[in-house]
Amino acid sequence: MKEFDTVRPYRPKERLLPNPNLPLRQQVHEVARFKQLSPRTEEAYWEWIRRFLRFHRRPGLGRAGWRHPRDMAEAEVREFLVSLVTERHVAAATQNQALNALVFLYRQVLDRELGALGQFERPHRGIHLPTVLTRDEVRRLMTAAPPGYRMIFQLLYGTGLRLLEGLRLRVKDLDLGRNQVVVRDGKGFKDRVTMLPQSLKERLQIHLLKIQALHAEDLEKGQGRVALPGALKRKYPTADRQWMWQWVFPSKTTAADPADGVEKRHHVNETSVQRVMKATVRRARINKPATCHTLRHSFATHLLEAGYDIRTVQQLLGHKDVSTTMIYTHVMEKPGLGIKSPLDGI
Repeated sequence: MKEFDTVRPYRPKERLLPNPNLPLRQQVHEVARFKQLSPRTEEAYWEWIRRFLRFHRRPGLGRAGWRHPRDMAEAEVREFLVSLVTERHVAAATQNQALNALVFLYRQVLDRELGALGQFERPHRGIHLPTVLTRDEVRRLMTAAPPGYRMIFQLLYGTGLRLLEGLRLRVKDLDLGRNQVVVRDGKGFKDRVTMLPQSLKERLQIHLLKIQALHAEDLEKGQGRVALPGALKRKYPTADRQWMWQWVFPSKTTAADPADGVEKRHHVNETSVQRVMKATVRRARINKPATCHTLRHSFATHLLEAGYDIRTVQQLLGHKDVSTTMIYTHVMEKPGLGIKSPLDGI
């Protein structure tokens, strides 16, 4: 294993210092919310912190066997990170995530100078080519997809959205008049605009009419609420029942929101979509490890093959750096002409 690469020197900034009397989990939560980390990032970081603590737990001593991270230092962090490679054989990305979680713990939560911890060398990730479907494979996939999920797959391929970006679309994010889809709080909390496939427009309008009827039924039952981002619920108390805030792909059932216990309709569960995608790939006899994210890879590759400018594709995908988009040039078949959505050509 390579030694971890030198990270930038630590320069303390003004930040939240959590209450030291709170349990460690609550301290991590406080700082994560203050730093506006996504809930998934917070959960991932906490899981790595738990694994770090469990790794250094002294067996046979019960509660006394647990060591607080402030009682450990660079040597314990290094030992844990080395074990991930030598014993668990984790990928470079996984190793980097573990290091990021521990850097967050010590710098942001424990307010501790990292010292030698800041001199770790990060493992370098190799270049891995994405799995891309051919246009024929996309046709077969869409044909084999169950009717209730086909539109989700078509939208992911036709717009290049990530799975959760597609499932979290709200009615207001679809601009049918301008043939645009607005992605709110995408990766890195960035907004962006992508195209709306012409071939999907009429079916989306019919779909929205069905969803609107479902919403009207919910309102008659005294329900019809959805979760709102940030503090919008406090600012606009009735917004969670308005049509424009409803999910484009709502779940079939309602459930209590863990945040406030109110019965709400969530969007379609991502695990269900992934499960259906896996079964559909099998049914379509596609001999590739295709996932929902493969549709995004295929979107980008097919646009580049059609002669679409790489900077434009970068913007549609929401990539921060064009070098990330350049990976698709390695799996292109050939350049061509045209700028319309690849979904419109199947």
